[in-house]
Amino acid sequence: MKITKFGHCCMLLDIDGVRIVTDPGNITTAQNELEGIDAILITHEHGDHFHIESVKAMLAKNPNTTVITNAAVGALLEKQGIPSIRVGDKEHTDFKGISIEGFGKEHAPVYEEAGRVENTAYLVANKFYFPGDNFYICGKEVEVLALPVAGTWMKMSEAIDFAKAVQPKKLFSVHDGMITPPFRPFTNWLLQHFLPGTQYTIFADGETKEF
Repeated sequence: MKITKFGHCCMLLDIDGVRIVTDPGNITTAQNELEGIDAILITHEHGDHFHIESVKAMLAKNPNTTVITNAAVGALLEKQGIPSIRVGDKEHTDFKGISIEGFGKEHAPVYEEAGRVENTAYLVANKFYFPGDNFYICGKEVEVLALPVAGTWMKMSEAIDFAKAVQPKKLFSVHDGMITPPFRPFTNWLLQHFLPGTQYTIFADGETKEF
């Protein structure tokens, strides 16, 4: 598996030639220029994960692309005339021979009055776990974890405890678009220090790594 991280939670997964883009939000734009995309995988409807103009731009360049998401985002896409395969909690689909399995029902709480949208974590190819905006433990073996490290809904101690519970062999940071470059080395140090048994990978925006 090759992973290109464009920033925040937008990534390109290349799994044996099948190319899947995750969470094309309003923080990144590089995904809008991609060609040869097979699927777009969206965890929830917040703008930093789901930007409808970005989805439209990607579909214009990749008209045969399949969107895979949960029911809430699927309903928003349907209003725009965009079909999707809906995969929610405890559901799965096999896309071009790749298993995509959904876990969890709600976004982590920000504040009670803010409400909670549907959030689905996805285990891709029985290997890569992408939780979106919640620390839902899937209860399955995870080789590579995309770990959220910053946001209004979380704190670092929760991220570290989540990683310890999931016990991935490898992990890297996501949901980090709000962390300024001078502060990122400290975040990296914290994860390396408190998760010494896990191989931690540092990405520059736009960089590709093989897992």
